[in-house]
Amino acid sequence: MAGGASATAPSTYSPSPNQKKKPPLFKDGDLDWVRPDGREFHQCRPAFFRTGAVNAAAGSAYAEFGNTKVIVSVFGPRESKKAMMYSDMGRLNCNVSYTTFATAVRGQVLDQKESSSMLHKALEGAIRLETFPKTTVDVFALVLESGGSDLPVVISCASLALADAGIMLYDLVTAVSVSCLGPNLVIDPISEEESYQDGSLMITCMPSRYEVTQLTITGEWSSARINEAMQLCLDACSKLGKVMRSCLKEAASASEES
Repeated sequence: MAGGASATAPSTYSPSPNQKKKPPLFKDGDLDWVRPDGREFHQCRPAFFRTGAVNAAAGSAYAEFGNTKVIVSVFGPRESKKAMMYSDMGRLNCNVSYTTFATAVRGQVLDQKESSSMLHKALEGAIRLETFPKTTVDVFALVLESGGSDLPVVISCASLALADAGIMLYDLVTAVSVSCLGPNLVIDPISEEESYQDGSLMITCMPSRYEVTQLTITGEWSSARINEAMQLCLDACSKLGKVMRSCLKEAASASEES
């Protein structure tokens, strides 16, 4: 870890609260059950970011959302393998992996190949690939601890690491997910909530441009419920973007002072 790395205090980025009071969340018919960590249904976990976490990388970032802890390293742009055909556009390579101790039960993690593909799809539209032709940028994400909403945290952290590496972006990419548990929508779910969910929705977007780079839905959703979940995610994505930009500004200020 870099000694002079820039860090920000944990910051919240929850969507605007709904004035209508939500009923208690239920689990297995228990109507008195509330969220395990005590949050409101539409309240996100505090977000902590730090750039410059890996000295050997061109850029890097560390993110901590509750018990979900992720570190991302970016290498390149570097010359693409000779076997690859010439292209005026740069290439993006993404890899997501988990430490052996990331979960309480060993091996109980998301499909790493699928996660890598989703990370690539989320980031590709935000990167100005034409600025590094014939070269490749490698993004390596490592989930140190899996506490729920792993992929959204990985995507947001990877976007920050790309910016730290000086890769030209149209905008930062932020990601937020929502779980559907019975009649309730809970934002930024933890692992326990994900294990009980009836469905999930994740949005990755460029908040300053208000452009969605990826939308993933599992389970059965009504149109009205999808609309509500998307608005929750977009609102939270916008606020998370401000937290991430603040981290970059603090890193730039610290660099100028040193």
